[in-house]
Formats: sequence, structure tokens, C-alpha cells
Amino acid sequence: MATEENTEGFIPIHGGYRNLITFQKAEIIYDGTVYFCRRYFKKYDRTIDQMVQAARSGKQNIAEASMASATSKETEIKLTNVARASLEELLIDYEDYLRTNNLKKWERTDRLSLRFNELNRTPGANYITFKKAIEHENREISANIMCCLINVTSYLLGRQLVALEKAFLNEGGLRERMTRARINKRNKQ
Repeated sequence: MATEENTEGFIPIHGGYRNLITFQKAEIIYDGTVYFCRRYFKKYDRTIDQMVQAARSGKQNIAEASMASATSKETEIKLTNVARASLEELLIDYEDYLRTNNLKKWERTDRLSLRFNELNRTPGANYITFKKAIEHENREISANIMCCLINVTSYLLGRQLVALEKAFLNEGGLRERMTRARINKRNKQ
């Protein structure tokens, strides 16, 4: 997560969340969850709202964290972790679905889990990349592929948090950048 330096002032270049793999994967998870809930739950089941909102929170908090990074590394870190926590909540919902419907939860060594790993290596992967599995007529496959997507995204968000921590330690926060910018400006005069 290299950031460009803003040499004109103290507010760093920010945003760009659409380029983050975590955002791209979270968008697939959101779209897949909407599909899954519409297909496998009764229309007024409260679980639909819970799952869709958890998926939405995962995606939206990544975007909000990226935009907030301009003025608050603390907010960026917190919102990135909120995204990860929301996806964990969603993962539990999918695991509950599998368990309560007597469906098998894939192990990492299962044939279809290994197939997911192959698909996941596709550069620029999007919903279409996983569509056949997400929209599979077998709900066990559909739920498990969503679990796989969530696990990968949660792992990547964990790595993103580590990178954010390192960036903060190396670059500091807004007040430190403001002070440096003011001192540099004063020294140039």
C-alpha cells in the first residue's frame, strides 16, 4: 500500500480504494451475498438484512477508511478493522447456514476449495470470475465459495492493517505532517 507524497502540503494523496484488492473482493462478497440471500432465504427473513448489511459494511468501510486517510490515520486503521469485523460476522452467518442445513463446510484441502484458489489467482478477478460458483444451483457450493471469498478478504485486510501500522510509524499522523510542512515552509522563506 505505497502512498504517494504530496509535496505541496501536508494532506497526503488519498482515496483510490477502487484499486484496493480488498475493496474489489468486498464488492464481490456484497454482490454474492445479495444474490445468496434472495435465492436461499424467505422474503421477510431477518437474516437477509443482517447478512446484506454485514457485507455492505465490509465494502463501505474500506472505501470510507481510504477517504479518511487524508486527515486521520487512526480513523483509517479503525475503519479498516471495522470492515474486517463485519466480514467476520458475515462469515459466521454463512457457516451457520451450512451447519443448520446439514451442509458440508469445505476444508482447505477439498477439491472445490483448491479450485477456488485457482480462480482467486485470476488477475483482476471480479464477480464474473466467481459467478458460476456463487450462483451454483447447489447451495452448499454457493455458501462455501462465499466463505472462501470472505476468508481471503479478511486475510488481506489483516495484511492491510499491518501495512497501515507501518505507514503510520514511518510517516506519522496529520499533526506531525502539519508541523513538518510549517517548518519546511518557514525554512524556505
